Amino acid sequence: MLTVIRGANSEPSALAQGTFTGEAWRDMVMAPTDGVAIGNNFFAPCSRTYWHSHVGGQLLIVMAGEGHVSDENGIVTVRAGDMVWTPPGVRHWHGAADDRFMLHTSVTLGATNWESEVTDAEYGKARA
Repeated sequence: MLTVIRGANSEPSALAQGTFTGEAWRDMVMAPTDGVAIGNNFFAPCSRTYWHSHVGGQLLIVMAGEGHVSDENGIVTVRAGDMVWTPPGVRHWHGAADDRFMLHTSVTLGATNWESEVTDAEYGKARA
């Protein structure tokens, strides 16, 4: 059976808490269904997720603004139109640039394993 996901959402955006540094908002596009969750995430400048990984991986689609995605191997800057695939189990974080907002859609497969906060020093490497 098909599932229709309507574009209009009557729920207000939720301020992300607990696993984010700075101000970020989350809108669930599709609550976890069959191991897949889809959400829109809006990051204010300098805001970012904590370190985390996904059991089945994650696809980020940058819709607007500029930000950074980092794993143990380094940091990449991403802009509107970019997509980033993070394989299953890869520890990473993502968030806005220090002077720009970022809006991305996340397609997450399986559970998310949250870890520690990204320090200001770790985030600062994105500016270097």
